[in-house]
Amino acid sequence: MSVLIYTENVGWEFKKSTFEAVSYASAIAGQNNTNLVAISIGDVSKAELTALGKYGAEKILNVSNAKLKSFINQAYASVIAEAAKKEGADIVVIANSFSGRGLAPRIAVKLEAGLADGAVSLPDQGSGKFIVKKTAFSGKAFAIVELTSANKVISLTPNSYKVVEKIETAVIEDFAAEGNASDFKAVIKEIVRATDKVSLPDADIVVSGGRGLKGPENWGMVEELAGLLGAALACSKPVSDNGWRPHSEHVGQTGIAVSPNLYIAIGISGAIQHLAGVSSSKVIVVINKDPEAPFFKVADYGIVGDAFEVVPKLIAAIKEYKALA
Repeated sequence: MSVLIYTENVGWEFKKSTFEAVSYASAIAGQNNTNLVAISIGDVSKAELTALGKYGAEKILNVSNAKLKSFINQAYASVIAEAAKKEGADIVVIANSFSGRGLAPRIAVKLEAGLADGAVSLPDQGSGKFIVKKTAFSGKAFAIVELTSANKVISLTPNSYKVVEKIETAVIEDFAAEGNASDFKAVIKEIVRATDKVSLPDADIVVSGGRGLKGPENWGMVEELAGLLGAALACSKPVSDNGWRPHSEHVGQTGIAVSPNLYIAIGISGAIQHLAGVSSSKVIVVINKDPEAPFFKVADYGIVGDAFEVVPKLIAAIKEYKALA
């Protein structure tokens, strides 16, 4: 038996969340004294594929098919399941990204596998059991689940496992797979990405703004702060609903769930729907002039003050620090 890792790409390149998932899958393979096989779908370069060996992948199945150049949930799930059967993989790992959340349950059904979505640590395989710690209730709590099925599918929460280099020599093997005809009944024509911005799911730092900024004309200081920190930009639902910021930046229960190392919330009250999408962040910093704002109850650090006074001072301090570094 072996472990199979699906290596998601963005624009034919692998991001940090993929390397985290490969490192995680490699550790699971080590727990079971077996090998790690990666599968890549799309026109990924040989150099990019070879780089997966740095994180523990010993063999890479390369699927390059014109029909699969656009992401199609059902077709990708069929191909990944077919690869798992070919390699005799009883454990399949994927990143719990936007696409991963759609893939994981489909793969589990095709393999008749147990599913642990949103895992945050390595499985505990003591006493012959397979126990996984995962997020629950939209990230507001953790659950401990036991997978008892022969086959298992695990999706890993981004930023919950470190990238570990092992320097394996990966063998690249072409894998001819197309999926089933029925998988292509619904096809995504185009995916438009903002290539000049840090991706929210992959970001180590996220700077987010809310209604407290009063309007889109005041977003310049938020953008400047994010630029200085190398952070991704985000916003609360009311901000995107009002058209101040694009919906692609909306984080929360009905938007994108993030789990960065640092989340800075500016002028956001902290409604439970917003907290559900950011509560997995390792450190939360809140800037709000209302001392009773609910966000302060979950914040690691809080600044009670007007964002229009606090943020410019924070920007000045960061610039001063960078000038001295």
